[in-house]
Amino acid sequence: MTDNKRFALVGNPNSGKTSTFNLLTGSNQYVGNWPGVTVERKSGKYAKDKTIIIQDLPGIYSLSPFTPEENVTRDYLLSDDYDVIINVVDATNIERNLYLTTQLIEIGKPVVIALNMTDLLIKHDIFINTEKLSYSLGVPVVNISALKNQGFEELVSLSQKARPPQVELHYDERFEASLAELASATHVSNRFELIKVFENDEKIIERVALSAKQAEEVSDIIAIAEDIFLDDRQSIVVNERYQYLTSLAVMVESRSKGVRLNFSDKIDQFVTSRIFGFPFFLFAMWAVYYVSIQTVGIMGTDFVNEKLFGEIVPQYAQSLLDALHIAPIGQSLILDGIIAGVGSVLGFVPQIFVLFICLGILEDSGYMSRVAFVMDRIFRRFGLSGKSFIPMLIATGCGIPGVMASRTIENERDRRITIMVTTFMPCSAKLPIIALVAGSLFPNNSLIAPSAYFVGIFTIVISGIMLKKTKLLGGSVTPFIMELPNYHLPKWSSVLRYAWEKGLSFIKRAGTIILAMTILLWFLTTFNFRLQVVDTEQSILAGIGRVIMPLFVPLGWTSWQATVSTFTGLLAKETLVSTMGVLYHAKGSAALNTAMQSNFTALSAYTLLLFNLLCAPCFAAIGAIYREMGTAKWTGIAVGFQCAIAYIFSFIVYQLGHAFVTGQVGILAVLAVLMLGLGGYLVFRKPVYQAPQLAESVTI
Repeated sequence: MTDNKRFALVGNPNSGKTSTFNLLTGSNQYVGNWPGVTVERKSGKYAKDKTIIIQDLPGIYSLSPFTPEENVTRDYLLSDDYDVIINVVDATNIERNLYLTTQLIEIGKPVVIALNMTDLLIKHDIFINTEKLSYSLGVPVVNISALKNQGFEELVSLSQKARPPQVELHYDERFEASLAELASATHVSNRFELIKVFENDEKIIERVALSAKQAEEVSDIIAIAEDIFLDDRQSIVVNERYQYLTSLAVMVESRSKGVRLNFSDKIDQFVTSRIFGFPFFLFAMWAVYYVSIQTVGIMGTDFVNEKLFGEIVPQYAQSLLDALHIAPIGQSLILDGIIAGVGSVLGFVPQIFVLFICLGILEDSGYMSRVAFVMDRIFRRFGLSGKSFIPMLIATGCGIPGVMASRTIENERDRRITIMVTTFMPCSAKLPIIALVAGSLFPNNSLIAPSAYFVGIFTIVISGIMLKKTKLLGGSVTPFIMELPNYHLPKWSSVLRYAWEKGLSFIKRAGTIILAMTILLWFLTTFNFRLQVVDTEQSILAGIGRVIMPLFVPLGWTSWQATVSTFTGLLAKETLVSTMGVLYHAKGSAALNTAMQSNFTALSAYTLLLFNLLCAPCFAAIGAIYREMGTAKWTGIAVGFQCAIAYIFSFIVYQLGHAFVTGQVGILAVLAVLMLGLGGYLVFRKPVYQAPQLAESVTI
């Protein structure tokens, strides 16, 4: 029996590493979390040889870790759990990509360089001599194209017989002399560990277990080196690596027409410009929601709601239940509880699938990276960095990884603010609420659905300003440095896989959490407190709802069903729709739309949408907030802040809107004006902490 061969797939973000992994493994993938951390772990078997196991490591720029993802990658690479490192390198920017490569080679394990995007080199008038590159680095180099699915068989073949690097990379003679002295003093032979000792990497120093005497000698050697180089130890290493890579790039890379604006640069002159960047972003998001909610997506949703769960499934279930002589109470559970509740949520799967196809296209083409850059210009004016927008982009899929992504923000105060405002973005679980309100009360208005996205951004900006001007969370703005990858045509297999994974996750929630919730709701709407079968209006849930309802009357909600549905949304946001399906006995979207039109005006329906977009997220996301905040106190502050913002915002919109429509100004409208004035003061007041701010974003 052949032993398994284990490949570790490593590369910079946007180098094509994930596309390479998907092409190598096909459908033979399995996803989990790394032991002890909530960082996603993807593994798979090579599609053409199941004895080859490929581990897709989180994308990193170097092995000097600052985030959980970088720690995970380095810890794995320093273990003995793999045989070969496949390093995916962006051929259009080898000098920056090869920085990580030098560190991988120094580990001493077999390395194969997969030079990706080589098909783009011709367009950029670039030629790379792979033979010289391979000879200089002492490792095999293979040209591949993840976009055109080329070079992968040769990559796997070379990886199977790869040997440890045949060349030791050499830097400046003065630096090499320092390393030689360190090796003599510490008896560390591994090149990677030796350089990390020079950098004073705590984990590596702990790993090599230096004695007190050795640690003292190391300090003396490094102090001398810093005096010679007139720089600190970390900067010395970075400069040495880049000096080596600059000379290497000159040797292996040639450009026939010199440096010139490429296709991506020309597009960026428009989509990232100060004048057109933000309007183009608004148009792009309007188009995404218009296509997914009101045109292409609605066609699939109409069929699922009206035909599948409106006629076919209920009729078949009714016939089957009659044939089995199921009692009326059992039929009610299945028809009015499970099918009405779960069906009302699953009806939105086509819209969710189309939405994530659109977002996947924007992500895979390279545009979403530009969005963070464009938003940095806006955020920086209000005391936040564009770094904060990265978790918010992630939160459009799910708030949990969005909250977790705040770990990449070094400034603790900015990180707390980001955690508190990230879930204002509409995630996939909120999409059914958006579709329900837009479809039932605003069927011909193409601005309502995308307005949810823009309301999220607006609330983030306003609340971010307020929080940044407080004593607890005020502070200077952290710099924002990010890489803008070249534009390229989206790979449809990656886009469809992305949309499929998101849609499947939504369906799983419908089959677990929402199923359990609908059964509980059916029980609470079928029985009274004496456990007697009654009409919904006399049920346990109706009694609870009527007690809570007065709290939400100022928002325009005049039905206890809306109040109860909002509270069930804390379990999972999409349960709001399934709850309404059960409470209004609605079979299919047409019946639910009719119920919405009977119980809500356009204004009160919109405040229902606003409140549920902005209030505390689901319990799972609250758990993620607790893990990232680290204390119950800060978690309570975050959840309380979110609920307060949601209520106040909805209250102001309804009361001022109602006064405008009716021409009647009551005490609640006056209170709304006062709240608006207080909000304006909190936004425009002088900050508690005043610090100089950077005027520009930096891109690579």
